[in-house]
Parts: sequence; C-alpha cells; structure tokens
Amino acid sequence: MKVIIFGATGTVGIEIVKQALKNGDEVTAFVRDPQKLQSISHPNLYIHVGDVLSLNDVENALQNHEAVFCALGDGRKGKIRAEGTKNIIEAMRKKGLNRLICQTTLGLGESYGNLNFIWKHVMFGMLLKRAFQDHKLQEKYILDSNLDYTIVRPSAFTDDQITNKYSIGFDGSYKKLNLKIARKEVADFMIRQLNTNEYLKRTVSISN
Repeated sequence: MKVIIFGATGTVGIEIVKQALKNGDEVTAFVRDPQKLQSISHPNLYIHVGDVLSLNDVENALQNHEAVFCALGDGRKGKIRAEGTKNIIEAMRKKGLNRLICQTTLGLGESYGNLNFIWKHVMFGMLLKRAFQDHKLQEKYILDSNLDYTIVRPSAFTDDQITNKYSIGFDGSYKKLNLKIARKEVADFMIRQLNTNEYLKRTVSISN
C-alpha cells in the first residue's frame, strides 16, 4: 500500500516509517527537515519536504496515496497538531482520499476518566495544557469530517519493545493502567489498522 506519514520525524512517526517499510508499504515521509531521516535508507522511502501549515504543500504531497498517517507533534506550543490536521483533512477531501489514521492522546473524550490525578491536574492541567487543547481541537476536526478515520489514543510513551500485551479499547471507567506504552507498539497498532475496519470511524484507547 502507498501511504504518507505526517509527523514522520517525531518519536512515533519515525517508528511508523520504519515499520511500514518493513511491512512492504511504499512510504512517503512528509517532513520539514529531511536531515532528521538521514538514518533511514530504503528503496520504498520517499521524502516530501513541506510545511503542514501550508495547505498547498499538503495537497501536493497527497497525490496518488491510499492512506494517511498523522503523528504530528508540537511539544507544549499547542498549534501544529490541530491546524496541520485541518489542512490534511481539507487536502484529503480535494484529492478524494478517505483513510486517515491519527495518533492523539489518552485523556480526550471519555478516556479522561482513565487518567490519574497527576495526569489530570498536573500534566494536562498545567504543564501540557496547551498541547492537550491542541489535541482536543485536532480530534474535533477529525470527528466532524466525513473521512474513514481511526483515532488512536495512547498513553505516555516509552522506548520499550513490542509485546502486544497492552490493553485496547477500554472504556473511561477502566483504572487498571500504568498509563505507559511503547512508541513501537503505538506505531504497530496504527499500521495494523490498514487491514481492519474494527475501529473505522471510531476512537480507540491503548495503554499498559
């Protein structure tokens, strides 16, 4: 499958790139700085340099793709995720592309109930407040679209390996979580959505 990844140089995005290539997909990495992908060399990897805040750049990149991955990051700034995703959605509509798999964060919507005191009031309440609001608006744009989306809500990232022992699709009342998950597992789960409709037009929470 021919896929494009926005946020390809981020900690989750680069894992999506690596695993999609290993999976045999043709991968376009949409990046601002191609130097950040110098460590990856593969005949099926194509680099498209652009700015996700430019609708024209996004439109040009989407031509002839079958699915879109979004793993945009912005630290604590709180702007890139929502505005970038808005451009992705608009460009997808114009190009007739429907499949979008996007990584947001655990704590949005009903999954807010899964968070502990620290994550509710310290991390998302203060330290990462702008990033959390950015993700919230990002999800709203996706949920209001008519795309075939899957929104993946992972907990805090670790550098661990894939175990496939994490919980999937729990409701907001579920408390038996350590609120961590490996970046590799998030990428693996997102890629597997290409071959299933189980979470089509749905949000799904994942966490250990």
